[in-house]
Amino acid sequence: MNDMLYCIKLVDDSENFDLAAEMLAALELESSSFEDKENKRVCHTIYAADPETAAENLALVTNAVKEWTPLGVRISAIEPFELKKEDWAEVWKKYFDVIPVSETLVIKPSWLDVERKPGMAVVEIDPGMSFGTGQHATTYYCLKTIDRLAGKPGVKSMLDAGCGSGILTIAAALRGYDPVDAFDNDPDAVRIAAENLALNRIGTVSPVVGDAAVWQGRAEQYDLVCANILGHLLVAFRNNIVSWVRPGGYLTLAGILSTEFDGVAAAFIELGFEELDRETLREWTSGLFRKR
Repeated sequence: MNDMLYCIKLVDDSENFDLAAEMLAALELESSSFEDKENKRVCHTIYAADPETAAENLALVTNAVKEWTPLGVRISAIEPFELKKEDWAEVWKKYFDVIPVSETLVIKPSWLDVERKPGMAVVEIDPGMSFGTGQHATTYYCLKTIDRLAGKPGVKSMLDAGCGSGILTIAAALRGYDPVDAFDNDPDAVRIAAENLALNRIGTVSPVVGDAAVWQGRAEQYDLVCANILGHLLVAFRNNIVSWVRPGGYLTLAGILSTEFDGVAAAFIELGFEELDRETLREWTSGLFRKR
């Protein structure tokens, strides 16, 4: 008996996710779907019991995507793969991969292996548990900033405000920041962050439940604060947020729609910050600021 499934992976980046679902229904193919909310996409998997049927399915889907593209379907990836039948419930893992941030920082799902080179920090994370897998544009920018400033004179302490899965906290701890603090207003996120910290064998950080509007950090303030919070909340809570950063310290602002970034940046510049850098990925813009 063949214990394999022959699958096709489709990544749907359409503005209207119902279109691709309607397309697959019209083709009458056996499939499953899951929504990747962090990256605003839907991932479809089409199944077949043998390679011949899978090849027919691939031809059907490829042609259908061409026909449905003028209607608004946007499929960014079509890829055949094989899967053991016993693993079908974990097919979503196919949609995540190792993310190399730099030569010194790599993010990987816990079930994948990576060649660990000397001096490389490897963050293990389980996608799907909480916001923060490294794939989202705003998370990726924060990771690059943490890596870029690691070891810089006068940059040791770090605060992860809105820690989600704990990915930034873990990256900072593995890249040598100390002390590192983290909080989130979602108790489930704090629990998951603690689990991911344990997965990475980090016992020096204890994430806590907190609200950016009132949370009080260390009296000596922080050398780097990563605030990956929605733009309107960054502006609303800016007077408290700036109190976390020491004079001369750095503040990364992320989670901001590109259309909102100039307004958010201006709000912090008014409070004594200078903008050092900004980067736009897809519809998101993030930036690095320094406190004068």
